[in-house]
This record gives sequence, structure tokens and C-alpha cells, in this order.
Amino acid sequence: MDALHFVTQLETLYQAGLSTGVRPTAAPASRNNPFSDAPTVLIISPHPDDECIVGGLALRLREQHGWRVRNVAVTLGSNAARQAARADELHAACGYLGFDLHILGERGLSRVTPTAREAEPAHWAACVAALATAISEASPSLIIAPHIADAQATHVGTHLLVADALRTLPAAFQTTVAWSEYWSTLPDPNLLVGHSAAHVATLISALTFHAGEIARNPYHLSLPFWMKDAVRRGSERVGGAGGGVAASPFATLYRAERWAAGRFSSVFEQGRFVNVDAELAALFR
Repeated sequence: MDALHFVTQLETLYQAGLSTGVRPTAAPASRNNPFSDAPTVLIISPHPDDECIVGGLALRLREQHGWRVRNVAVTLGSNAARQAARADELHAACGYLGFDLHILGERGLSRVTPTAREAEPAHWAACVAALATAISEASPSLIIAPHIADAQATHVGTHLLVADALRTLPAAFQTTVAWSEYWSTLPDPNLLVGHSAAHVATLISALTFHAGEIARNPYHLSLPFWMKDAVRRGSERVGGAGGGVAASPFATLYRAERWAAGRFSSVFEQGRFVNVDAELAALFR
């Protein structure tokens, strides 16, 4: 195959997805309810759809290890006219993935931004309290949330909200936090989580339920390219410059840190590759 044929085939597939749409694959049989005492992972999502984009780690814990996944929707977007529809789309996407759903407030929180944190302390304190309650009730073994430089105001605000909420919890509270990336790459990832084609198809399928968003920007079709590029970046950034390539066709990258005694600390001395069929749950016990 020459280079031009390779590139045109990719573009042909992308255009086919635009013209005919992408139908969800059948939900995997592993959507059975987890055991009542299963560990919990919380995805703290700035917007509806983030649970699909960065949820590869949670999906693997759910399917391979029986963990309970709860998506905490921080907002339903800033367009009030779309919030009811986005809530419906979010319920459908989480139902497909087998994720529990908790929406903060009656219709999500508002003004979860660094600017609001500085200018509206009473509003911010109420947002922190709402998230702290959700975290405390779930007692998660793992939290997934955006990193501090994720280059979108509500994503950065959500990072700050998580950090502030953790500081209000009792000193004995412990968990692991996996900072995620989307709008801006992580400067220092230490965890590469591999995904099979079936994992990626599941995440794309869930994204198709966010119909209003992908109608305006078909970003579900670019998800495999982003996850393929994460293998390239993660192999060097997580594994070390000049090292081997991670043995996964697709990946998502995270920065895992431990929250204990009121502060964050490193989880790994060296970066970790967790390829498609490798044990994952032991990292967060």
C-alpha cells in the first residue's frame, strides 16, 4: 500500500461516517450490574459527552473487573435551551455504557470556571459542597477528572472544583485521581491505558447518543485518530524517550496521583503501560 492510498482510504472512511452516520454496536454482554460491594470509579465530567471521551479507563474497570462506574455530570452545558435535551442524551449514553449517572444540582451547576472561583466565592463554595457530597457518598477508589491545563474554562474549573472538594473532606479520606486530557495534552502523563478496537467502538457508540453535539461537530469520528495518536505520544512520554512502542492499537493517557492526608502524591515511580488484556484494577486498590 502506498502512502496516498493509505491516506485516501482513511478519508473515505471518515466521509462515509459523515454521510451515512455511525450506528451504535450492540452493548456488550458485560453490562451486568456490579456486585454491591464492588469498588467505585467516579468520572467527574465537565460536560455531557466527557464520560465517553475520557472514559476508557472506567470502561475497562467496568468490563474486565466488575467495578461500578458513576458519572458525575458537573454541568449540562452553558446553553440553557439545550440542557434538557442534553440530559436525555446523557442518560442514554450512560445507560449504554452501564454507568450510573448523578447530575449535580437540578440542571447541573453553572459558572464552573476559574473566573467564578475568584470572583464569586459564595457561588463557588456551593459548587464545592455539592461535589464534595457526591464524592463522599460514592467513596470512590478512583476519580477521573480533567487536568489543570485542559484549555477549556469549564474543564479547568472542574479540575479546581475536584481539588477544592477533596480538601473539604475528612483527613482520613483517601483515593486515587487519574487526571485526564482532551482539549490540551497532559504535560506529564504516567499511565497509558490501552484499548482494543471493540473498546473504541463502544465509546464511539456511546457518543452517538449525544446527537445534538455531534450534529454540530462530528468529533466522534475523530476519536480513533486521537486515541491512536495517544499511543505515539504515550509511548515516549509515559514509557520514556527512545523506548518501545506500547503494544495497544489505541490508548488514553492519564496522570495518576494519590490523595491522602490532605495532599496529592505520585502513584508510580515510573510510567506504566497497561495494554489491552493486562491487569488494571490492582493499580488502584
